[in-house]
Amino acid sequence: MEYYIGEGGRQRGPFTIDQLRGMNISPETLVWREGMPQWQPARLLPELQLFTTVPPMAYHPIQPGAQVETKRLLAGLMGIFFGWLGIHKFVLGFTGAGLVYLLILICTCGVAYPVLHVLSAIEGIIYLSKSDEEFHQLYVVEQRSWF
Repeated sequence: MEYYIGEGGRQRGPFTIDQLRGMNISPETLVWREGMPQWQPARLLPELQLFTTVPPMAYHPIQPGAQVETKRLLAGLMGIFFGWLGIHKFVLGFTGAGLVYLLILICTCGVAYPVLHVLSAIEGIIYLSKSDEEFHQLYVVEQRSWF
């Protein structure tokens, strides 16, 4: 079976599945083959499932006995005590979210401090209330940066 791909508004092809493998196309690359009514992202074609990525809600449990180094305790405490500065976000590697806290604080000349402090304390408590496995799944695997 031969496939055509759409890149930059241009059609390329035909290609075999083996050729597509070597091209390192993304799951969002538009693909068409004879018999299809319209172009579709590669991820929607069953025969091209090798191009799909792990869905965001996929579950990746911590292996029993594996040493897991979480930052749950540190992030939780930083959220409770210094979260208004966004430190708990930086601890978890969420630089953008940490910068949001800092920019809000700076742009409001500190007026938003009480709101930021309450929000970050709530986040800190949420972090501390999770088990290591839940925390790992939500904040390491799924990269959830807000609540």
